Amino acid sequence: MKIEQRVLDWLLEPSQPTIRYYTLLDLLDYPSESMEVRRACSNISKFGWAHDILLSQKPGGYWESRKDLYLPKYTATVWRLIVLADLGLTAKDERIRKSCELFLNEYSRPDGGFDSPSSTWSRSELCITGNLARTLLRCGYGEDRRVLAAFDWLIENQMDDGGWHCFYERAFGRGTLDCWEGLSAFAALPRRKWTRRIKRSVERGAEFYLKRELFKQGRHYAPWLRFHYPVHYYYDALVGLDVITSLGYTDDKRLKPALRLLEGKRRADGKWALDAAHPDLEKGARYRLKRRPKPFALEKEGRPSKWITLTALRVLKRVERTNWPD
Repeated sequence: MKIEQRVLDWLLEPSQPTIRYYTLLDLLDYPSESMEVRRACSNISKFGWAHDILLSQKPGGYWESRKDLYLPKYTATVWRLIVLADLGLTAKDERIRKSCELFLNEYSRPDGGFDSPSSTWSRSELCITGNLARTLLRCGYGEDRRVLAAFDWLIENQMDDGGWHCFYERAFGRGTLDCWEGLSAFAALPRRKWTRRIKRSVERGAEFYLKRELFKQGRHYAPWLRFHYPVHYYYDALVGLDVITSLGYTDDKRLKPALRLLEGKRRADGKWALDAAHPDLEKGARYRLKRRPKPFALEKEGRPSKWITLTALRVLKRVERTNWPD
């Protein structure tokens, strides 16, 4: 896939080593052992977004409060760790290891899922389980029994229609596009670790999303058509495209509406913008909050976004449906 040189140069700027690292690895197909990739990877914790987040980490491996790793949204420990894993850091960094161990030791539940120790729910929570399974896997805990148990939990708590839902008892067997975290956890799991049960769960989950063309469920919901990062536990069409195509579903005709949306949002300069920061309460959100959580964003709303652009190009490379100029 050919990418406009000006866009490529922008993504390769050394100021954000995470973006440079993934651009080299995922867009330009540099070998992971190459000097350029290794140098970019080693710089992720030294400067840029990840470095800035780590600066505010407390010595015990947490942010905000040790008593609550979930609140306040979206600056407490769980939200920070999810982003740091996205940015490419792992438990090889002691600071990441400390945070991971907090969740493994305190959020693991007898049913195999993850949830806050203060939760009064009898069943683990889907969003937390999916997010932590994916995050801990990326951080290097793929062999930990508590992480493996979470994947079993995701299979066992899949809805009858192939989707997932945070409120299992009230879902009546029906999933929602908003609950993408389970499928994203499977997308992060290396294929060699897929069991027959996982493969079947992925097939059912992917069909759930493809049947709804990634953003068509219920009434028109505008935030699904805007692109965000971090996404926390929210959903949008780019989240769906990234998860579904990373699972290998790249030639299904039902991707076309979401791909048209993606291509339509590309700016004249070849970049994509960060449309909004969560919680997205802009036009068409259809809800309000009495107390809005402090937004946590890496880039400015309405401006060209390296993360959104990188994600969009990853998707397009997987489907290889765009003719890129020389």
